[in-house]
Amino acid sequence: MKKALFAVAAAACAMSGSAFAQSSSNVTFYGVADAGISFQNHVNGGASGSGSVVGVTSGGLSGSRWGLRGVEDLGNNLKGIFVLESGFDIDSGKSAQGGRLFGRQAYVGLQGNFGAVTLGRQQNSLYDLFGAYDPMAAGPMYSLNSVDNQFNGRADNAIKYTGKFGGLTATGFYSFGRDVNAGLGGEVPGHFKVGKNFGGGLAYANGPFSVGVAYDQFQRSTLASADLAAKRAAIGTSYAFGAAKVFGGYRWMRDEVTTGTARHDNLYWLGANYKFTPAFTLTGAAYYTDARTDSKDSWMFVLNADYALSKRTDAYLLLGYVNNKGNATFGVTSTPNTMPGQNQTGAMLGMRHRF
Repeated sequence: MKKALFAVAAAACAMSGSAFAQSSSNVTFYGVADAGISFQNHVNGGASGSGSVVGVTSGGLSGSRWGLRGVEDLGNNLKGIFVLESGFDIDSGKSAQGGRLFGRQAYVGLQGNFGAVTLGRQQNSLYDLFGAYDPMAAGPMYSLNSVDNQFNGRADNAIKYTGKFGGLTATGFYSFGRDVNAGLGGEVPGHFKVGKNFGGGLAYANGPFSVGVAYDQFQRSTLASADLAAKRAAIGTSYAFGAAKVFGGYRWMRDEVTTGTARHDNLYWLGANYKFTPAFTLTGAAYYTDARTDSKDSWMFVLNADYALSKRTDAYLLLGYVNNKGNATFGVTSTPNTMPGQNQTGAMLGMRHRF
């Protein structure tokens, strides 16, 4: 009897091993380490006023991160996929994105000929598409993210679709609660609007030309303000010719602050990069915020010199100047900003390594 049971168990194990062997999977470990010495003047110091700051800063061109990416072939062109991506400040070792372990991305899903459907904490449509239309690639500072951090936006509790069909990319998402660290977070019984976030976009690329559009809207995360929404729509384009590439775009925003009161502004940007040698690239960009409901207009000018030391490591010099009008508080980074109406000059000498 024991021999029979052992034979059955052995056969079951063999069948199980055979079944698992029919699928193939791989997991990739990857990341970016980016840090430099930075300078900014007229930094808002709160009660202490403003002043200059010099120090080590994480993420000049790219947010420092490490991550795991997995794919398993399930057969019939269907794949199981996951991403766990952790952002961190390399100057302090602390987790970024509100102290989350996997604050940049954390999702699981299925991918096939239809595209991919994923569940978890994910990037919004502005983030997905507009890195291609910002001369500074929507980096953590000295970029679109400096004047509107929703270009680096993410949403908790999200279901997302992404499809690529030739030169066309389509994306759309819905979050039941965009930020568990803000207010009630979302997914509140009987109050589906609290923290809701949704959006989508399309991008088309054909040879040197690319164009994309996206929309993003989220509700506030408290019961009293759940009917108030922040809405954004954007269009961007890029065109490459020879060693040069030019970029341009526009973003419309309506941010409902209170019932009957909303901030409305337009954001425009232009820029270009030129590859002088295979290793050396110079990038210039200008960003203009046109405030429609107040006098908080602002210009930001950026220059970046990047030198590739290898395929994985580059050194760079960032220079930026922000000219604020009225009570505008924009700076070369999304935080800290300036005191109202003050201008800001920033510089950063950094190094980035991808692994």
